[in-house]
Amino acid sequence: MQAPKDIAFGKFRLDLTNECLRQGTRAISLRPKAFAVLRLLLEHPGQLVNKQQVLDAVWPGTFVGDAVLKDNIRQLREALHDDAGSPVYIETAHRRGYRFIGKLSEPAPGKNPSVQAPLSQLPPHIAAFTSSATANGVLGRDAELAKMRGWLQRALAGERQTVFITGEPGIGKTTIVQAFLEQATQVPGVRVARGQCLEHYGSGEAYLPVLDGFSRLCRSRDGAQVLDVLRQHASAWLAQMPSLVPQSERGNLQTQVVAATRERMLREMAEAIETLTSESPLLLVLEDLHWSDYSTLDLVSYLARRQDPARLVVIGTYRPVDVIVGDHPLKGVKRELQAHGLCHELPLEYLSEEAVGKYLTARFPGHEFPLRLRQTIYRRTEGNPLFMVNLVEYLTDQKMIIAKKGAWELRVDLSEIEHGVPANLRQLIEKQIERLSPDERAVLEAASVAGLECSCVAIAAGLDMPAEWVEKHCEELARRHQFLSPAWLVELPDGTITPRHRFIHILYRDVPYRLMPPMRRSQIHHCIAERGVVVYGDRDTEIAGELAMHFEQSRDWPRALKYLLQAAENATARSAHREATDLANRGLEVLKFLPETPERAQQEMKLRMTLGVSLMAIKGFASVEVEQVYARGRELFWLKGPSPELFHMLGSLNLYYQFSGDVQSSLEISDQLLQLADGLKDIALIMEAHRSMGAVLVIHGRCMEALKHLDQGSTLYDTYQNHRPDSYVGLDCKVMCECFAARSLWALGYPDRAAERTARALDLARELGHPQTLVVAGHFAAQLHQLRGEVSLVYERAKEAVELADEYGLELWLAYGVIELGWAEAKLGNARQGIEQMQRGLASYEATGAKLWTTYFLQLLADQLVKAGRIEEGLAVIAKAVAYAETSGEKYSLAELYRIKGELILKSGDLALANNLPGNSPVNGNQISPALVEAQYCFAEALAIAKQQQARSWELRTHLTMDRLAQRQGQAVHTQLAESYSWFSEGFETADLK
Repeated sequence: MQAPKDIAFGKFRLDLTNECLRQGTRAISLRPKAFAVLRLLLEHPGQLVNKQQVLDAVWPGTFVGDAVLKDNIRQLREALHDDAGSPVYIETAHRRGYRFIGKLSEPAPGKNPSVQAPLSQLPPHIAAFTSSATANGVLGRDAELAKMRGWLQRALAGERQTVFITGEPGIGKTTIVQAFLEQATQVPGVRVARGQCLEHYGSGEAYLPVLDGFSRLCRSRDGAQVLDVLRQHASAWLAQMPSLVPQSERGNLQTQVVAATRERMLREMAEAIETLTSESPLLLVLEDLHWSDYSTLDLVSYLARRQDPARLVVIGTYRPVDVIVGDHPLKGVKRELQAHGLCHELPLEYLSEEAVGKYLTARFPGHEFPLRLRQTIYRRTEGNPLFMVNLVEYLTDQKMIIAKKGAWELRVDLSEIEHGVPANLRQLIEKQIERLSPDERAVLEAASVAGLECSCVAIAAGLDMPAEWVEKHCEELARRHQFLSPAWLVELPDGTITPRHRFIHILYRDVPYRLMPPMRRSQIHHCIAERGVVVYGDRDTEIAGELAMHFEQSRDWPRALKYLLQAAENATARSAHREATDLANRGLEVLKFLPETPERAQQEMKLRMTLGVSLMAIKGFASVEVEQVYARGRELFWLKGPSPELFHMLGSLNLYYQFSGDVQSSLEISDQLLQLADGLKDIALIMEAHRSMGAVLVIHGRCMEALKHLDQGSTLYDTYQNHRPDSYVGLDCKVMCECFAARSLWALGYPDRAAERTARALDLARELGHPQTLVVAGHFAAQLHQLRGEVSLVYERAKEAVELADEYGLELWLAYGVIELGWAEAKLGNARQGIEQMQRGLASYEATGAKLWTTYFLQLLADQLVKAGRIEEGLAVIAKAVAYAETSGEKYSLAELYRIKGELILKSGDLALANNLPGNSPVNGNQISPALVEAQYCFAEALAIAKQQQARSWELRTHLTMDRLAQRQGQAVHTQLAESYSWFSEGFETADLK
């Protein structure tokens, strides 16, 4: 029998004979089920394999929960070094299944390596799109255009393509893109979305070229259809393009932005694009990616990694030197995609001497120039296309080449050309500018300040001249193909219709801009910004990044600060937190130029609040950078005096202290919040302050005190329900009050009331529909059911929370769910797998820097280690948990930690002599074992802590443990258990009270 053939992908090979994964010569151990899952996915490359199909194939006839499958997927990702957030090999299809998205080095056994239609089977109008197509005005690029046509053919067959066109300035990147688009749009139905990254503010304007491209596409001939797709699949994106929708629709769209995480933004646009390409091919062109923002690169990578069929070509142009010198993140993105075969690079080289000759023939038909002219131009320009074209035009303008009697001839000696022309492209452009009339030069300079694309209204504002006068000169430049392209009309927000031009090449904009005296350049920036504020009116937030740049360049620091703050808030709304951080830091730099005034302090406070939110998203709740930002903000707000802003800054700092494990500082700030809210007499803030104090008291183990604050916060919320405010923690206040109240009630001995409060929290969270609130409420519910011993409900609630957290990219809360699901797995009888899953979840949680509820999670793990008989590991976990509880002040589970520690010590010692209960005297002279002595101390400590905290449930658990030990040793039933049990009036269906 022939041995099965191995499956190779990336750096790996699945060895089907020996049933292992290999990387080079190294064998990577996989559990048998994990191996089977990977094989199943590899045998269906690019195809969705739903969860039931996996379970039926790998666990036939066996009931297995989703947690087991997820655990095997996680092991595979660890073995493949695959990131669940940005997968290279295994992609999660939310709530459906999994898909292998890597490239196989050879077809999987018995499978068709491609699910797309072969090129030979394409419809006639597509098949006719062959290498015989030509592009006007493009010489020496036949091979490159042929490659691009080949990639388009693949895309037309359903295989998405990502192409990076690279080369130095003037090499012809834009020209070849334009030529390719002219060819591609000959295919019926092809859509083009073309956006431009901008040097001055591109890195801070999230998704700028994508929004630019889709805004244009939505205004095209069939734009209404595109707009409908965005409404249906990408509402968070449409909210960033308000000019495309009626005023009445904008309010509803803005509500979508609240839950617009980075992952949702990426997923929405990917789904919208895939919907569009199911009807018509799409070319998404993003030019000058060396100036791109982070978020645009995230989208490029995300689109390239998805394996759903899509008739999509993403084309990005950039300058490699700029990327390398500037250490731009594009370098890493392209390298990663290229390593996995997910993109193509098309480096443009200099033109050959032969191509220069062909250009001269095309430009001067029938000429009889000496061969040395071609050689001279080639040597001088080194084959740089833009330099070549401009040098030829220079020779023509200088009458060195003239048309005489219907023929072209060279009027000067070649030595004059060799020594008399500018030495480089910039000098040549400068010479062209010198030959313009004063009015044309003024228009060109103002246009260069306006940007790579510039409206006549903006240019007119910069020069304080009539728009008609500007239009005339722009049109003349465009007619002569000098500097500007032909115009198209746009409508501005104030209703003005104006021509809009684009510089033919970025160098045509860069040279006049840098030639201008700095003071004149600054003045024009300011005039353009002033006009922009007027034209956009109350929609000036739409161009906040552009206005900020103009005001920065004109040194109008107050208004630069205003629009930098607005741009940062725009970025936050798009979950583009890296861009928001950059913009906020730019704003803080601008502050240095402003005098110390109350208004300046107010602006700094807002910047730091925005910066803190974004840093929390990037670095985590417990990062040092977050603490530094909010600590400085607190200083500023204290100087200003009591205000809602001070409350929010303190609240955010409080969140840092809770997640970083500083309960004492959190208690102090919560007390300050209460005093501040009472002084401001703001019901919304008073409500939040009670929630804050109640939460930290629960964490501290003071549940009776906590319950009073939480009940008060919940009551205030009900009176305030017609205008529910946004919480500074990003979670609904009432839901959190109910969740923490439930946690308190269970510890205090009211498990049924705790369940009722949890149910209320979940119901309200579902009604509100806010993803993060619902995820957190789900975790609280899972943990309450864990405390009640309801394993199946733990599994259900945790699974729901994990799926939602995964869908919205809430990494912190994903780790919670992994721990909870691991606990449920262990309780259902899969102890080893469950414990491993809990350990992975804890490691993931610790990696975020967060420490909140560490004692509770370690307590869960230690308890399962006890039951699995892994005593030494359990003791190490308990020691870590107790030490953390004592240093951090997180004492909610402290009594339980000592109870479990006692159990572990008893199991670790020799109990042959341990025939007495803690507290009893030795019997028949038998000696008490050292283990029993130490356990006695632990149980006594657990009881003392539980009594101090009035934590009846923890107290009952300790008595139950002591009673089981007494019965095992043949001793009388511990009377204190009966007393403890008799206190309870509810919860008799829970595990501890049955």
